[in-house]
Parts: sequence; C-alpha cells; structure tokens
Amino acid sequence: MGRGDLSDAEWERLRPFLPVSSRRCGRWRDHRQVIDGILHRVRTGVQWRDLPERFGPWKTVYERHRLWSGDGTWERLLQQVQAAADAAGEIDWDISVDSTIVRAHQHAAGAHTDPPSAPASKGDEVRTPGRNAVAEPRRPLGGGGAGGEGLGRSRGGFTTKLHLSADGRCRPLSLVVTPGQRADCTQFKTVLEKIRVPKPGPGRPRKKPDSAAADKAYSNGPCRQYLRSRGIRHTIPEKTDSQAARLRKGSRGGRPPGFDEERYKKRNTIERAINRLKQHRAVATRYDKRRYVYLGTATAAALTIWLRT
Repeated sequence: MGRGDLSDAEWERLRPFLPVSSRRCGRWRDHRQVIDGILHRVRTGVQWRDLPERFGPWKTVYERHRLWSGDGTWERLLQQVQAAADAAGEIDWDISVDSTIVRAHQHAAGAHTDPPSAPASKGDEVRTPGRNAVAEPRRPLGGGGAGGEGLGRSRGGFTTKLHLSADGRCRPLSLVVTPGQRADCTQFKTVLEKIRVPKPGPGRPRKKPDSAAADKAYSNGPCRQYLRSRGIRHTIPEKTDSQAARLRKGSRGGRPPGFDEERYKKRNTIERAINRLKQHRAVATRYDKRRYVYLGTATAAALTIWLRT
C-alpha cells in the first residue's frame, strides 16, 4: 500500500457501489488498483503518462476517470459515503456556501469546441443494487469554447471558479464548476439544489439543510427569497449599500434581515473545506481540458476527504 492509497477499510466502504462487468465486452481492470492511480494523480497533479507502473497502464487509469466523471459514478460514490455518514448522525447540517478561484494551467486550454459525447462503459448495462436511487447518468456538460468548459479569461490567463457547500465538519456536500468571472450569487441556487444525500433504505434523499451561512457576495433579494421559499434559516450579512438604500426608503424599506453573529462565526468551515480540497494539487491547479473531467477530479478529492474524516 503506497502513500495516499485506499486502506482496506476505505476500500470496503466503496466496493459495494462500484460498477460491475456485464461480461459481454470484457472485464474491468481491478477497480482498487485503478482508483489508487486516480487518487495518486488527484493528490500530486502528475501527468497521466507519468503515473507509476504499479497502477497499471496510464491510459486505463485516465479512461476510467474520464468515464466515471462523465456518467456520474464519482458523484454516486460521494453520495453513498455521505448517506452512510448521515445514517450514523455524523453530518452537521448547519452548512456554509462559498467559492474559490482556481488557476488553469495552459494544458487545460485547447479542448474541442463540440460538446463531448457521453462516454460508453463496458459495464453500463449492469448496475449494482441501489444505484438508481442516487445520481442518474447524464451527458457531460461542456463544449462551445473556453466558456463552455468552465474557463474564464482574466489578466493572468484562464481561471475556473469552484462553487461548493460544506457541512459543519468541513466536508464538501456539493460542487459546481463555472468560468472564473462568474458571480457567486448566480450559482447559489444550483449549489444548494445539488445537495442530495440518499437514505440507506426506502425514502427520499435529504436535500434541505438545517441552516445556511454565506458572505456578502450572496446578499441579494433572489438568494434570500429562495432560502425563505424552502424554509431554510440563513445568516447572510447585509451589504452597506443595500442597508443605506433601505434606510433612505424609511418605512417602505422594510425590516432589516436577521443576522446571527454566533452562527456566522461557523462560516469558517467552508474556508477550511476549500483548503482541504486544495491540498490536492490537481484541484488547486486545473489541468483537465473538459469541465466535467475537472468536476470529477474535485469530486474524487471530496470523496477522499469524506473517507478520511
């Protein structure tokens, strides 16, 4: 077992939810060996061709990562680990939302402008039991140039923005990738609606946190109205200009939004979750050309955080 590889306990938590071969088009290469190779690349940021030989052919490892990023396997694995933690009462549902800028390496540019086709899998015909209760396979997003692949232009070059929510124990719950110049508040609803923690048995997955905290970037009417419509208690500081405009209107300006200072102190959990994600070098610097592959890289990093926390 090498540094960063799955332990026996971590492997046993993942093994029941991995795709199985239909035996019609050959067998999968050993999942554990390939996952260890993917996690090694996510942790170190090494080029795929430079993967150590103990992980097998580099192209097999890359294709498995690309495939699982495209068909939602990484998200399903993350949701299953979250489901086990929720069943044990280990999730703090006082969540926080924020985003972080990621510098894109020059190798991240140059993807084809046509939308990528959904990868086909050897074992797509056969799913492990219970898989349909979580995220469904989808066509990978992207195409249409740099913007469609989540690359935004800045003075320093291409950048990507990673939007996320995290529970009170600094573990990512949901992830969204956009171009670097995209405003945080535009993805607030998308980030919250991606939270989906299934139940171990029958029942609907949990999608609603107990409370949400965010900084002033999310202090606007649509964000607050969305939270009120879902009945989610929230703590978001009011912007200075918004406060001045409300006071100028007098009684027509309405009451000031509620703000819990003690609850807001817990918002540092999202900053610590971002720091944990960026300990993985392939997340801190984007090397993947396709947006859905980079999202899979960030999701694999989040999965290791959940397994090892």
